[in-house]
Amino acid sequence: MSDNRAVAEIFNELPPTRPKRIALVAGEASGDLLGADLIQQLRLRWPGAEFVGVGGAAMRDAGMETWFDASELAVMGLSEVLRHLPRLLRLRRELCGRVLGWQPDVFIGIDAPDFNLGVEKWLKQRGVRTVHYVSPSVWAWREKRAARIGESADLVLCLFPMEPAIYARHDVDARFVGHPLADTMPLVPDRDAARATLGLDPQRPVLALLPGSRVGEIQRLGADFIGAAARVLAAEPALQVVAPMAGPQARDAFQTILSNHPDRTALSRALSVVDGQSRTAMVASDVILLASGTATLEAMLAKRPMVVAYKVSALTYLLVKTLGMLKVDHYALPNVLAGEEVVPELMQDDCGPEALADACLKWLRGGDTRALQSRFLTLHDSLRRGASAQAAQAIVELVS
Repeated sequence: MSDNRAVAEIFNELPPTRPKRIALVAGEASGDLLGADLIQQLRLRWPGAEFVGVGGAAMRDAGMETWFDASELAVMGLSEVLRHLPRLLRLRRELCGRVLGWQPDVFIGIDAPDFNLGVEKWLKQRGVRTVHYVSPSVWAWREKRAARIGESADLVLCLFPMEPAIYARHDVDARFVGHPLADTMPLVPDRDAARATLGLDPQRPVLALLPGSRVGEIQRLGADFIGAAARVLAAEPALQVVAPMAGPQARDAFQTILSNHPDRTALSRALSVVDGQSRTAMVASDVILLASGTATLEAMLAKRPMVVAYKVSALTYLLVKTLGMLKVDHYALPNVLAGEEVVPELMQDDCGPEALADACLKWLRGGDTRALQSRFLTLHDSLRRGASAQAAQAIVELVS
């Protein structure tokens, strides 16, 4: 028998190579979009791969078999979590068992750390490779969480460049892959097109109000934002104000506050409340007044001047300050990424209508917006790395 024939017979007797198996869990709309892009990139590297887990419409369209829909994890607030806790615990137990029985090559938890880190830890203890995609904000508070995240995840995929160094201090493998928003948003946004979409006058100044996507945020900030907008309008009578709302509940909460606000009549001729379209409203604006959070990153990528505000309950603020839980000098992501204050932050007691209006008027009346936009362009470019492709490659390297 020739050597070639002997080798061929040996390979014919080997079992066929099993397609790669990837289990994923995404718990909200943003995670569903991240998961869909990641699936597409993994499929390029692993043709024939199988994908199962928890996701939404985008992940199903990308070819994932959803055992549970992402909406089943989408609960917010302490009271809502407590009400749904028994169901969530049952879901987690069933999911863990099914994933382990399916024997995936890797499990990927996308954001949703309260749910995913527990699943990851349980699977990792049983020999499954685990990845956590989107690091919790360990740079902002409770850095020691990084070590506990390392107990759950073999690999952490980070969206911001300052995060891997924090994990390194705790011997956790973490990679900066870039931010998907930076990939999808243009370096030079089209303000005229955005104003046309919203029916705004291209010649008049625009203030965008984004008091948050959650009802609780709107209830804390809505009155201050409305009062600030009325003051800016009094100083700039040609002002147009647009307030994009994340959904029906957010809109109802904002409209309720507006209907009871003493400045509602003054604002009525200038204010447009719109459903969704937050990114379009940002691009259309001359200045954005918004709640601290991911929206500040989107505003930075839109290259627009902004005033960042936030309030928490008095008890939460007291606990955070007393226990020293916050480890940063800045809260707004543009300032964190720049390493200095490039946009004003007005928090807690400093967050009132008069102070917010004054900060907005400074941008409208001669703030150095050109220098700010140049800075934002540099930061945008630093985050624009092809996040989904980078994440997929890091996962392939882990599995290989």
